[in-house]
Amino acid sequence: MIKYFDNDIKRINHALKVYGFASSIARMENVPTEKTFIIKSASLIHDIGIKEAEKKYGSSSGHFQEIEGPEVAKDLLSDVNIDNYLLERILYLIGNHHSYNKIDDIDFQILVEADFLVNIFEDKMSQNSTTNIRKNIFKTKTGIELLESMYL
Repeated sequence: MIKYFDNDIKRINHALKVYGFASSIARMENVPTEKTFIIKSASLIHDIGIKEAEKKYGSSSGHFQEIEGPEVAKDLLSDVNIDNYLLERILYLIGNHHSYNKIDDIDFQILVEADFLVNIFEDKMSQNSTTNIRKNIFKTKTGIELLESMYL
């Protein structure tokens, strides 16, 4: 991921921060090992489609990240020996991580919460936006505690 983003420190730092929060939430929520693997893997490369999105569409919007991310991630992970169903789940999360209505399991929930914990700060989101995110998105006990202690 660091090599892929080259000298784009902002995106490297974003990925590492999301990974850190996602790993912590998974641990505190006692997520099973296999799901934790999915969470950690997806969180590190969740925005991997940004470069292709910017190249193809001139935009890094979430919609274009979701379109481009899975294929880039699949290429990146081609040398990694993991079960196909794990790979498919990681690709699904990358391809949908801005589609909050599709959250269907704890791995997806934690990825989204971790991403928001970082984005609220990086994007300087308002108190009102943060309160709405808390109300509409956050579900895990740990994610809620982190959000409230950091931002509310």
